[in-house]
Amino acid sequence: MNEVEEGRPDPDALLAALEPEDRRGRLKIFLGSAPGVGKTYEMLVQARRRLAEGTDVVAGIIETHGRAETGAQIASLPVLPRRMITYRGRELEEFDLDGALARRPGLLLVDELAHTNVPGSRHAKRWEDVADILAAGISVWATLNVQHLESLNDDVARITGVRPTETLPDRVLDLADEIEVVDLSPADLRRRLQEGKIYRADNASRALEGFFREGNLTALREIALRRAAAHVDTHMRDWMRRSGVRGPWPASDSLVALVGPDSSADAVVRRAKRLADALRAPWSAVHVERATEGEAAARAVRRPLALAAQLGADIEVRPVQGADLVTALLDAARARNATHLVIGRGHSSLWRRLLGRTLSIQLMNRAPDFVLHVVPIPASPAKPPPRARVKQPGWLPWAAPVLLVAVVSSAGVFAPGVLPAEAANMVYLAVVVGIAALWGTGPALLAAGLGVFAWDFFFVQPIYTVTIERPADLVTAAVFAAVGVLTGSLAGRARAEARAAGGRVAGLRRITTFSRKLNAPATEPDLLAEIARLAASVARRALVLTGDDTELMIAATEPATETLDEGAWAAARWAFQHGEPTGQGSSTLPSTAWRFMPLQTVRGRLGVLGVRSDVELDSAELQAMEALVDQSAVALERVRLAADAARAAASEDTQRLRTALLASLGHDLRTPLAGIQGAAGTLRTAWDSLTPETRADLLASIEQDVGRMARFLANITDLTRLESGQIRPRLTAVPVAEVVEAAIARLTDPLHVTTFVTPGINVRADAALLEQVLFNVLDNAVKYSPHGAFVRVRAEAVGGDVMISVTDEGVGIPLEDLPHVFDSFFRVRRGDRTAPGTGLGLAIARGLVEAMGGRIDAQSPSPDAPRIGFPGSVVTVRLPAAAI
Repeated sequence: MNEVEEGRPDPDALLAALEPEDRRGRLKIFLGSAPGVGKTYEMLVQARRRLAEGTDVVAGIIETHGRAETGAQIASLPVLPRRMITYRGRELEEFDLDGALARRPGLLLVDELAHTNVPGSRHAKRWEDVADILAAGISVWATLNVQHLESLNDDVARITGVRPTETLPDRVLDLADEIEVVDLSPADLRRRLQEGKIYRADNASRALEGFFREGNLTALREIALRRAAAHVDTHMRDWMRRSGVRGPWPASDSLVALVGPDSSADAVVRRAKRLADALRAPWSAVHVERATEGEAAARAVRRPLALAAQLGADIEVRPVQGADLVTALLDAARARNATHLVIGRGHSSLWRRLLGRTLSIQLMNRAPDFVLHVVPIPASPAKPPPRARVKQPGWLPWAAPVLLVAVVSSAGVFAPGVLPAEAANMVYLAVVVGIAALWGTGPALLAAGLGVFAWDFFFVQPIYTVTIERPADLVTAAVFAAVGVLTGSLAGRARAEARAAGGRVAGLRRITTFSRKLNAPATEPDLLAEIARLAASVARRALVLTGDDTELMIAATEPATETLDEGAWAAARWAFQHGEPTGQGSSTLPSTAWRFMPLQTVRGRLGVLGVRSDVELDSAELQAMEALVDQSAVALERVRLAADAARAAASEDTQRLRTALLASLGHDLRTPLAGIQGAAGTLRTAWDSLTPETRADLLASIEQDVGRMARFLANITDLTRLESGQIRPRLTAVPVAEVVEAAIARLTDPLHVTTFVTPGINVRADAALLEQVLFNVLDNAVKYSPHGAFVRVRAEAVGGDVMISVTDEGVGIPLEDLPHVFDSFFRVRRGDRTAPGTGLGLAIARGLVEAMGGRIDAQSPSPDAPRIGFPGSVVTVRLPAAAI
């Protein structure tokens, strides 16, 4: 997007400035280069002045570290009580976030912004507490040492030999409305350390030889000053955008390098890097992408942009409509408040040099407020990028004008009635326009020259001579040439824009296809195979690797025979460990034939996608591959999260069943065991005093309880066999009436059972299993029916099936329990009462019915009006019919 007009403020910046200031508190950070420079002391001194001026200042948390000067400054300030947190048996003090929000001071002082909170606090880091306070509209002053910035962690470790364990994101520093650098020279800081004003004497001596070496302190001091200067520069640029002030303002040096598809692009990038290092200034590499650029230009600019990114530049590709390269470049430079422009000399045509239309001349005329650096053409220019493969013969654009002009001339000579002399020049002009539209300016100029010659030779008197005597003939020749040039130029631009638009449409189609196909697979192996197939549709060969930092393995390939050599494995591991592309076309291990791209999301790295193509991928294919990598990572994370959720649900179900089983064991075994123990004890101690009837009754109760335990254990065994698939029914034609009678005969409880079985119907089932199903259903009906209630069994043919229903007049099944009535260990409750049993009878019935190819359903209340006022229920078994 182009910059706004001169003097006109940036709309986005104005919208940001219009945000109400009272919604968020202001943050001021006292930034130091090292411990002991006086950050906390300076913050407290200024806070006391603000308190004297009437500001409601509260010390939220101040770490004095035993320093007397700091303790003296806090004495007169209101202090927020600290929160006590118990951690590993110890009482620890921590900042009280809730207390600060309730107190709502005008200014809150918070020391050590990078501090890690004690586990059990609301946030893991103190800076997160400060973010909540700022969001509540409370202003905060905080202290921070520069070595705690996350992006500097490796640099600080390399400089000092000590890696800071407590860090915070760099964006926290960007939140600051004001940064004040508390500076102290390395010599003064070391003197304070020797005097015991920072650490105790025993620690001070070790610190002087370690972290507090003078070279370390000087480097950290420079880093702190540069970070503060960068923050000020950002604020200045924001103000310039809001105020509509066009840059550059030479507050500090900044470079912009123009990277184009010419042979000097690499030299421009390297020269810009050297200038930036010499000036100690930030730099950017900008490529202005015009619609007229072809695929060869897009490929040529890819390498210098990658080189610039490797050398630490900010990269911007700025698409523009039209061909005003200078305006686009100056807009990019002014947006960055750049002071230096670095460009290549390039290969300009003679007429551009004569007319002063070269890039360097235009920049000198239009950008007098920039320092312009022109990089000379390299002595050994790089080999130009290969041209795209031409599908048509190379001679066709030049042979077509000759052929068409010959055809028109023949028509005029041999059929003058069809093509009179007065119309010939218009036909020749049409030929020029057509050639220009198809093949551009060069063939169009050839057609114009041949057309003027043929028109003058065959149609202008005297014919068969080439003479231009009239001014009109000169005008005709000029018109032919002008039409050829203009039409060819416009047609070439239109073709380039059409190709660019076609590439964008093709890219969108690919992205849509990727999204649709990646959403279909439900399992990880299927998804990985689909990722490999989609990647191979862009590049000819692809594979997906998964694993961890220690070991990667090939999970899917396309075609299936693809393997990796040692060099490719090294590149794949590097891509996974560092989260950056490697291999062909990258800056890391570029000699590898494969290109590896990490599949990663905000949750971490999931794998690596590798592709290999015999020809270099063009920009559209690279963009499609990047989109595929992003979408594949999201899809893979989705599948893994779904699998984790399924495993968690299965674990939850297993735990629920285990709990139910243990509860059932505790109840259904303890009760009969207690009865057996009581009866056996009575028989043992009072056998002689008991009547024969009493003895028989006690022995019968023992037999009944033993039978109850046997049935319970049999149910557990049957359920286990069903879930493990050990039960294989032997399906034969079974008479329904016989099975119903056998099931009823096994019932021992008093009840009234009526049967309505269609004579002669047979069912395809296992007779023993079907009998067990009906017995379980009838036994369940007895448990939930009052004494003396009726149970009706009906069997009839329905279509090609046999439907057997058991209707009771019991308490019924609540509507919310119907979906669970066939679950293992589920028992319907009525108030605080639960019927006796294990909750396995109907679960086993469902498993047996499904094993025989049928289905079982429950309904409540019963469609028939119950005789004694209960809603009742109906359990229906449906199995395929069979003939004897």
